Amino acid sequence: MDSTHFTEPNEKLSAAAALAARALAPVLSKRGVRGKFVKLRAQGERQAEVTVPSEAFELFVSLLAELANGNAVTLVPVHAELTTQQAAEILNVSRPHLVKLLDEKVIPHRLVGTRRRVLFRDLMAYKQVDDAERKKLADELTAEAQKLGFDY
Repeated sequence: MDSTHFTEPNEKLSAAAALAARALAPVLSKRGVRGKFVKLRAQGERQAEVTVPSEAFELFVSLLAELANGNAVTLVPVHAELTTQQAAEILNVSRPHLVKLLDEKVIPHRLVGTRRRVLFRDLMAYKQVDDAERKKLADELTAEAQKLGFDY
């Protein structure tokens, strides 16, 4: 994950991204677009018409929506290796907690010298399972609270 190309969204960028996302969103809602290709025409000094996979187009519109909300966005290839600090930040946990998960073999990792490296793909697989377990527990607690007459 190279941070040298980081751009913090400002008001001008967020406003432009919001306009673009709103203009492109109707294309996403068209029936039959998923799994196909979308033709785009870029205008400016150099004009080009390109056909992109709809999955890439959806990703682009999602990126615009995040920028519109003032969020910085980073693209990470699934095969990228993360440091323990980067992985901990993605999971929103402390680095020592993440290291504990690695030591317990809950999340696969490898050693590069004395440093641990975590594949982004493995981290996301863990996160997906952990999120599902948390949702299940929250649903159970909510059901129990409703059974006991608490207003949740």
